[in-house]
Amino acid sequence: MARHKGLSFYEKKKWISKEMIREIFGTCFYCFAAILLAFVIVFSVGMKISMIGVSMEPALYNGQEVLINRFVFKVLSPHRGDVVAFLPNGNPNAHYYVKRVIGLPGERIQIIGGYVYINGELLVEDESYDKIADAGIADTEILLGSDEYFVLGDNRNFSEDSRSGNIGPISKETITGKVWFKMSSSEDSMGLVK
Repeated sequence: MARHKGLSFYEKKKWISKEMIREIFGTCFYCFAAILLAFVIVFSVGMKISMIGVSMEPALYNGQEVLINRFVFKVLSPHRGDVVAFLPNGNPNAHYYVKRVIGLPGERIQIIGGYVYINGELLVEDESYDKIADAGIADTEILLGSDEYFVLGDNRNFSEDSRSGNIGPISKETITGKVWFKMSSSEDSMGLVK
């Protein structure tokens, strides 16, 4: 048999194929679309405000920025324990207050001996909350209306909340939304608001 001498031609294997380029661009496009959609959702139904005061310490600190979900309470009602942002008495010129929901519509609220009672029963709460020194208007029993909520700050003795005569129980229409995420600050790291 005769041997073929000389040059041999072979096809070089391509490292980057058209399918690989198409897949890379497709992945980049879907990542960009997902990020864009996330920004649209956050900014259309969300809102960012800064905490003013120490009324929610240690959960939230003065000056800390928080994100608010403005959509959730259009579908659902606030629950006990939710942290909400609201304008006191619906005043658009006031700063946003951030407090925790304690009393729900139709409930009877009273503060006796520094503790919250709902419908005559002691509200069992986390031991980190201070005993309330001033019951304010909750010294006598408050019957909440069909769309009213009783809110308190976590730092109970340094909070202007539903105990104050100028705020009182808040109506659902004055609630801007649920505070769900906190940004990092010098005292705290970022994360979900509990």
